[in-house]
Amino acid sequence: MTLTPAARSIHLATAGLGFTQIVGWGTTFLMPSVLGRHIEESLGLPSEIVFAGITVMFGVGALLAPQVGRLIDRSGARTIMASGSALYAVSLAALAFSQGLVSYLLCWAAMGIASTLALSTPSSIALAQVAGPGARRAIAMLAIIGGFASTVFWPLSGALDVAVGWRGTLLVYAAIHLFACLPVHLLVLPGQPPTHHLAAAANPAASGVPSEVRSHAFLLLSVTLASGAFVFTGAMVHMIELMRGLGHPAASAVLLASLIGPSQVTVRVFELLFGHRYSIMNSAVFGSAALVLGLGVALLDGGNFVVALACIVSYGIANGLKAVQRATLPLALFGRGQFGAYMGRLALPQGIVSASAPPILAAVLSTRGTTGALWLIFAAATLSLVTMILLARLARNVR
Repeated sequence: MTLTPAARSIHLATAGLGFTQIVGWGTTFLMPSVLGRHIEESLGLPSEIVFAGITVMFGVGALLAPQVGRLIDRSGARTIMASGSALYAVSLAALAFSQGLVSYLLCWAAMGIASTLALSTPSSIALAQVAGPGARRAIAMLAIIGGFASTVFWPLSGALDVAVGWRGTLLVYAAIHLFACLPVHLLVLPGQPPTHHLAAAANPAASGVPSEVRSHAFLLLSVTLASGAFVFTGAMVHMIELMRGLGHPAASAVLLASLIGPSQVTVRVFELLFGHRYSIMNSAVFGSAALVLGLGVALLDGGNFVVALACIVSYGIANGLKAVQRATLPLALFGRGQFGAYMGRLALPQGIVSASAPPILAAVLSTRGTTGALWLIFAAATLSLVTMILLARLARNVR
């Protein structure tokens, strides 16, 4: 079957952005999981400070997200995302030469700026601009590809660490951003927003919820996504510890946590293949309910392996759906005209919550134990579900 030029552009952008998102997540958020121990030893920093780099990155990126979203709406994503790749390269190279606390955290702050230019939110905005009406399907495919970041970069980081050390590994990653990701952004993205995006911008109220309830819908969406982000970011970092706290041996805890990835990818594939057959609002409510159900059964009998497995699968399904819906829900509710502005505004509370979730959950784990931590994330998940149900009622005509 011969693809039209528009279809080829969508496929090329999806594949290219999928590659850069794998690299972006793998070299930043996932990197300390493998290199953190050697960074601690080399720089003389405690583990909490090493992983606090991720918190700094999320926090700095969140503050800049609204402005970047509006800028992409006006000028397109090509130059902005390419600039983010260049800044990633500089930041990772500088991190390779860091000598202590201040230089270490400053490098992570620079990566926060790079992230808001080239990671996650900008990629969804860029793909929505390129794909137009086919954005939901394209974003679902992007989420599937991005789900392989840990599969690729955890073993790669381990192998490079053995071969060239943690500093050499970061220099390799800087080179990948500079010589692979930057050219990909320049090649797969248009220099200006496509004409169909500009047409949508000229009539921003043509789709989604009515203009008179948009502010209410935005508030509900912001709360449900931010409270969900608390669960997904905080619990993901501490999942193995949570499983061990429920009474599972170390090997079983690792096995259970490793099943999150396959669950996420499976539900994303299902969303890609069948998402056009059901309402996105129904899918969002289902994902939120699955999270509450999974955490609820963990609180009841999480020490049972089968129950813990059900909890992990439910968590993976919910996380997999939320990764797609963080971009597709604003698109369905507010249309393509000001998509970047909405995504940027939504990224601010999500980023702040994501930055604070790991240390908050760590503090609760140390003072209240696993049960206290589970109750906290269960409460956040319940808030996410309630606000999602209210949003679905408000936007019952949105598909």
